[in-house]
Amino acid sequence: MNLTSQLKEGLAALGLDLSVAVQAKLLGYVALLKKWNRTYNLTAIRDESEMVTQHLLDSLAVLPAVQESALAGRRWADVGSGAGLPGIPLALARPDLAMTLIEAVEKKSAFQRQAKIELGLENIAVVSGRVEEAPGGLFDAVISRAFADLATFVDLAGHLLARNGRLYAMKGLAPEDELSRLPTGWAVLDCTRLNVPGLDAQRHLIVLERI
Repeated sequence: MNLTSQLKEGLAALGLDLSVAVQAKLLGYVALLKKWNRTYNLTAIRDESEMVTQHLLDSLAVLPAVQESALAGRRWADVGSGAGLPGIPLALARPDLAMTLIEAVEKKSAFQRQAKIELGLENIAVVSGRVEEAPGGLFDAVISRAFADLATFVDLAGHLLARNGRLYAMKGLAPEDELSRLPTGWAVLDCTRLNVPGLDAQRHLIVLERI
């Protein structure tokens, strides 16, 4: 199966109706990531088909699990964003989101800036620096993918949230031990199993909020 068909089928399985232009940009992101990966080792995944599954579809699987009210016109931050995951795929799929990518490693931020230019991502801002040093109170939602355990995520990124904002942690297996060790003042709003087309592994989205 070619990449275009793989992505189209995966999006259909997720119930996402994205335009041909957006799908082309998603695959353009994969091509750019593969190109940069030769020099900068941004991701351990080298095969483009695996990138479609483990990067694009894995990131986009969040959307069906998040309420529309948390998406439309909202300010999101992707912390420890790495190669821009899940932030760049989410920003491509939802141009109504204002997405800020926060990444401490400069070579990864450089890639994000290049992707912003080449993909015409006007709804993305790139911040090169440590998440705990970023200004607080600016975001309705903060998401992370394989960033840290939940307690560390709260400690480092909790201050970024505006009033009534939420943290979204993308995990593999449901992290029962981590859930039991949340800092005081935080609670689990939801723990949803995500179905990623083509991926034979568990994925969960943990939603946290202040209490």
